Amino acid sequence: MTTSFVRAPAAVPRPFLLMAATGDDDDDENTTNDEDEEEGEEPKKVNPYNDENYPELEFIDYSDPNYVVDQGVGDEFFDAATATDDTEEQIEAMREDRRRRNDEFQFETYFEKILKNGEEFCGEWTIYKTSTFLGEAKAPADGEEPRILQAGKPIKVKSRAYKVNVDTDSEFRVDGERICHEETMVVDDDAEKKSKEAVAVETEIMGNKYWPNELKAYDFRGWQGIMCVGAGHTVSAGVPLDSTTSAVDETEGPYSELRAEVGISDEGLRMRVKLDYSVLEADKKAFHKNKASPPPSLHLKSMTVCREARGRWPKNGQGPDMVSEDDLVESEKMFGIPGASGGLYDPPPVGDDVQSNQYMMLDLEGGATVFFPYMMNQDTKVFDGYGWVTSLDWTPGKQRYQVDRKVKGDNVLGLRTLELSEVQSADAEMWRPRDGGEDMRQ
Repeated sequence: MTTSFVRAPAAVPRPFLLMAATGDDDDDENTTNDEDEEEGEEPKKVNPYNDENYPELEFIDYSDPNYVVDQGVGDEFFDAATATDDTEEQIEAMREDRRRRNDEFQFETYFEKILKNGEEFCGEWTIYKTSTFLGEAKAPADGEEPRILQAGKPIKVKSRAYKVNVDTDSEFRVDGERICHEETMVVDDDAEKKSKEAVAVETEIMGNKYWPNELKAYDFRGWQGIMCVGAGHTVSAGVPLDSTTSAVDETEGPYSELRAEVGISDEGLRMRVKLDYSVLEADKKAFHKNKASPPPSLHLKSMTVCREARGRWPKNGQGPDMVSEDDLVESEKMFGIPGASGGLYDPPPVGDDVQSNQYMMLDLEGGATVFFPYMMNQDTKVFDGYGWVTSLDWTPGKQRYQVDRKVKGDNVLGLRTLELSEVQSADAEMWRPRDGGEDMRQ
């Protein structure tokens, strides 16, 4: 089960117990009751770590075979050799029950906290295309980044979500529910003046799906690449390389297309970054001719930055509705000076020097920074299967957030973790991580 983590800005001191065990054997140490032995009763084991000076405290003897715990993440405390089939089934049933409850929690939290129970968001979307797919599609030279070009003026889009009911025999209520997403472009007065190329780009962007057609609780298991934590979320969808359709409900790679979104929500404002990847057509044809060859790499095709407000259009510093100081503040949050203060707050680990050269970092209007791979290898032998990460850093108000979407190297759709760093914006520099890029402790 994929898990998610929230990083606190600093360690908080807490009371603790210091336990120590020596490696010395002492025959005089009273670890059994002599009277019990004389009466023929089974000797009672005494915990050697208990301290008579603190009789009210229980010190745990982890070497005691009767001390076992099931964390639901493995069998490190489970002796399969001594267990019956019925025991194994019961343990797996308990783990599955916890997974199902986590599915339900994620499903409901995503709809309530991120989608605001289906309320409408109005946003300005800025579309960027990469030079890789302009003209004759061609991969950039080794170590050379593609150019990122804005494709025309921002478009206005209204987004909402809603639930539908389906038939089910499951005892879990959410198994009978699905979340559907809906995004509709608002046609403006200048629509007739747009070029055919601009219309084609907008049609392509609006047609891309970043989630299953009907999102179910089971999709939050990790392999679909969907999860939320705190103010951050991520969704994704892929089209398998062997697929003859454009269906996005498959979770088995390698992929011919892959789309991922990372987003941050805060008090009615939301910023999302959509990344659209695709294999080159020439690479795809070569792979189908020789399927024993390594799968082709995915290249960034487009990026869309969505700046949204709940129930209204975001303030952008223009128009007659800019009448208060709050309007100006919101405009700065969404469309102000580009780039997060001091750069990406907590740079994630990105592998060796060769793999790190396949990443780009862009400063976005509104004080945000996005970090992402412009090419992802699907050959698991490359980089020893090391995964990939996409990060978004944004300060929409009193809090500064950074969300990191980390995927697996053997399946670039499958989510390894979704991590959120959150710190008060006024104190951000004081608590800035200095670890040189490390994964959060799990």
